[in-house]
Amino acid sequence: MSDHNHEHVHGPDCDHEHDEDIFIVTDEEGKEHEMVMVYTLESQEKTYAVLLDRNDPEADGVIFRIEEEGDDAFLVNIEDEEEWNRVVALYEQAVAESEED
Repeated sequence: MSDHNHEHVHGPDCDHEHDEDIFIVTDEEGKEHEMVMVYTLESQEKTYAVLLDRNDPEADGVIFRIEEEGDDAFLVNIEDEEEWNRVVALYEQAVAESEED
């Protein structure tokens, strides 16, 4: 997975309401993308977020681990290949189950 810089714009713990959880993600070329959190999942007591580009919903989504420090939440790259494969498998399973409904 490529390296990204992440800035928490606003999330579920903000003191005011938003329709979407939006994060600014800077890609390896330095271009910023407004990303919308569309799905969360948990595995081995960790939480993960699936984000889609707000301005390009047809683009591939990205998956990050959510880490909390006090009242702040941060998106973190998944560097461990085993962890990455486990989370992707869980997400693919969830998508397959939702398509069956």
